[in-house]
Amino acid sequence: MTTTGTGRYHAVGIGNAIVDVFSETDDSFLDHMGIEKGIMQLIERDRAQLLYAAMRGPRQVPGGSVANTIAGLGNLGLRTAFIGRVNDDPLGHFYAQSLAEEGSDFPNPPVVDGGLPTSRSMIFVSPDGERSMNTYLGISSELSPDDVPEQVATNADILFLEGYLYDKPTGKEAFETAARLTHQGGGQAGIALSDPFCVDRHRTDFRRLVRDLDYVIGNQHEWESLYQTDLDGALGQAAGDCGLVVCTRSGDEVILIRGGERAVVPVNRVVPVDATGAGDLFAAGFLYGLATGQGLETAGRMGCVAAAEVISHFGARPEADLKALFRRSGLI
Repeated sequence: MTTTGTGRYHAVGIGNAIVDVFSETDDSFLDHMGIEKGIMQLIERDRAQLLYAAMRGPRQVPGGSVANTIAGLGNLGLRTAFIGRVNDDPLGHFYAQSLAEEGSDFPNPPVVDGGLPTSRSMIFVSPDGERSMNTYLGISSELSPDDVPEQVATNADILFLEGYLYDKPTGKEAFETAARLTHQGGGQAGIALSDPFCVDRHRTDFRRLVRDLDYVIGNQHEWESLYQTDLDGALGQAAGDCGLVVCTRSGDEVILIRGGERAVVPVNRVVPVDATGAGDLFAAGFLYGLATGQGLETAGRMGCVAAAEVISHFGARPEADLKALFRRSGLI
């Protein structure tokens, strides 16, 4: 797929604009603070302030699941934009500036007098690379259709949506508005299922979305949760519902299904330095393959290469030249 005019984007994301704050820690600290290891928990403002104060040597980077994917696509040279909501505060300006430096358009100016602060996620990274995420959604939770610029969504070749937006009615409306506009403009729209708990909360809506959207990316636990059965049964149902189904499996082969076509892509296992963003950057590599007309297996392999890069260092944004890594792997 190529751009079809000066106003077209190869890829547009819509999701939570979150600043990730990282701190290395150990299991005893997690136990002491009552943090459940290895999962994402939504927290309130007071809890966010408490955990932030307890972080040792914190480092901040722009985050948000779909925003990480868009950053990966920007690294690969595609024209990208991200739709999100930040406050007119230091973290909000940091976020907007970071996106600009990475080459992605951020069409939503920071909200003056927005009330809630810019969203942040305190991520505690254990010695084994597991990350325990404690996310305060802040102003991201107020994303609404008013934040979706028609010119941007209509001119997206590929729109990538974040399942977490369904946790708020206005986020759900923003999400569906963006998908409708992208389809009107001739583009493809798809979703990341986000996490099994998110799927549990929105199973009926997500099953409908699988039928309405062009592609859906999820991991094994998310697909099993969506259809409430084992993986083979879930993927069989998904393949009947959706044009393109992608299933990642935490270090095991990735399964991609489109109609009667099925690809199984092996994963080169590596010990993660920090597993944050593995799924987000898999999506970036896969969507790059989709955007450039690659076959299922090549697109899946691109996703695996991008995921391996991001887990080799702290932070959920790529640090190496992903296209150079694709060349080295014989993918382009």
